[in-house]
Amino acid sequence: MRAKPMKRASVQASPANTMRELDNIESLINGDGEITIGSIASVPCAATASDPHQCLAMLVRRRGESLLELLQRLDAAIASAYNEERFIDEINPPSASPTKPAPKSRR
Repeated sequence: MRAKPMKRASVQASPANTMRELDNIESLINGDGEITIGSIASVPCAATASDPHQCLAMLVRRRGESLLELLQRLDAAIASAYNEERFIDEINPPSASPTKPAPKSRR
């Protein structure tokens, strides 16, 4: 079943200001990277960014978050991936890391 189209709200954002705020997305796309926005599995709305070598970020749209706000978070996450090697994944649950057995107590 197809979802009904949403009514368009008028937006007063300047295109030039919006693009300045999304410099990392623009650089990624100009450098053979890509972003995707839409539903992913059971997530109704997500934004992902990747370059030809790795996934940089996967974000879930928050309740009440505008599309522009999601894109701004994605832009910041791209910067974080490249500058700090911090890759954000809000879609996949963290994998269980092997735990070391607790040391035996000496009695």
